[in-house]
Amino acid sequence: MIDLHYWPTPNGWKISIALEEMELPYRVVPVDIGRGAQFAPEFLAISPNNRMPAIVDHDPAGGGAPLAIFESGAILLYLAEKSGRFLPADPRGRMDVIQWLMWQMGGLGPMLGQHGHFKLYAPEKVPYALTRYGDEARRLYGVLDERLAGRDFICDDYSIADMACWPWTVTWKGQGFDLAGEFPNVRAWYDRCKERPGLRRGYEVGRDIRTISTKAPDEKTREILFSNRRPGKER
Repeated sequence: MIDLHYWPTPNGWKISIALEEMELPYRVVPVDIGRGAQFAPEFLAISPNNRMPAIVDHDPAGGGAPLAIFESGAILLYLAEKSGRFLPADPRGRMDVIQWLMWQMGGLGPMLGQHGHFKLYAPEKVPYALTRYGDEARRLYGVLDERLAGRDFICDDYSIADMACWPWTVTWKGQGFDLAGEFPNVRAWYDRCKERPGLRRGYEVGRDIRTISTKAPDEKTREILFSNRRPGKER
């Protein structure tokens, strides 16, 4: 059994989708990031960067004590290797998927996250930030659109690269991007992925506990979500 320490956000969806697609048994352990659960000592013991998602595998490969893993990209690689699915065994195919997974981790996720923050959550509009992150997000969408030309999925076959990227494109409309008009290959891929039953199940995980929306959070929640300081820790 795998414990999924989770809140329904793009990074969280990556792992709930993967677990559903791979048909691995798991249970959800909610981490309410709007109330500071990510700073609880028991969570920091498995995710020292105070970010979710994290997992604890109580039946790791090779046996032994439960294995805790944090960082969504590392978790996806672990789950793919554990299940033997969605990550090619041949070196070229494997590296193709890993490259696009790293592209999401280092580019698509952070840039869409920053643009979404300044467009949807920031208490005041900062034109420079909106332009800076909006332009970079649009560039990255263009990279993905070019990659998907003539392909059903990012690495031809559906993989953990798709599971990593898809949740970050869910907010395209709220962030003001026109996928159909600007990035038709991305839009076709988005719809194609959404037809997968496993992805739909994973995306629905935690819908009943979700509190974060495009509505601006109050001051206390904003401090918890966006502060770089752990409660009780001075810089």
